[in-house]
Amino acid sequence: MTEYVIDTPPVVALPVVGTDAKFPVRRVYCIGRNYAAHAIEMGHDPDREEPFFFQKNPDNLDVSGLFPYPPQSSDVHHEAEMIVALKSGGTDIAPDNALGHVFGYGLSLDMTRRDLQGIQKKMGRPWAIGKAFEKSAPCGPLHPVSQVGHPDCGHLELKVNGETRQAADLNQMIWKVPEMISYLSAYFELAAGDVIMSGTPSGVAAVEKGDVMTMTIDGLGSLEVKVV
Repeated sequence: MTEYVIDTPPVVALPVVGTDAKFPVRRVYCIGRNYAAHAIEMGHDPDREEPFFFQKNPDNLDVSGLFPYPPQSSDVHHEAEMIVALKSGGTDIAPDNALGHVFGYGLSLDMTRRDLQGIQKKMGRPWAIGKAFEKSAPCGPLHPVSQVGHPDCGHLELKVNGETRQAADLNQMIWKVPEMISYLSAYFELAAGDVIMSGTPSGVAAVEKGDVMTMTIDGLGSLEVKVV
């Protein structure tokens, strides 16, 4: 007799630079409007206010290098972000202790069905239909803290077909990594396997089938994703 009534879903995991072992993903938290210029371009006040988060599903993360253009949308945007992967967690984590819970960092894209997200915003509904669709978070491999430290500055750039769309420095994040971890831990019990997408700078824009997105962050390598 088997333990489960259906086959167990596969474990979602990200590759790790320097090893064949993978990082299993438990949850994905995403912070919204964490760069002032992006807050402005989305029509919001960039002043430092209480942060807000939404979630993607673990199996939205994808390392194939391909982004299938999703159905039911004609306005899909790129959002380049650094991801933070946790090796441990807890509740009410102090900012001074937060970085001790980080396993590593990597590159990701928070792909967004902007037209559908906009409809949900106007109706006061959750953003899941615009954010948490299949393969909506292309990712690169994780770089362990033991190799790269804790990047609190560094140039982030996204090009589409060789043309720069987004460019900023990690030090321009309104809420820094320790603050994000601390804030989340006041509302959720964080744990090993949790991933935080740390927000995107200004310059978000639409992509089309055939486009090639190339993202870089100083010290964390590059990520190339083709829209198919």
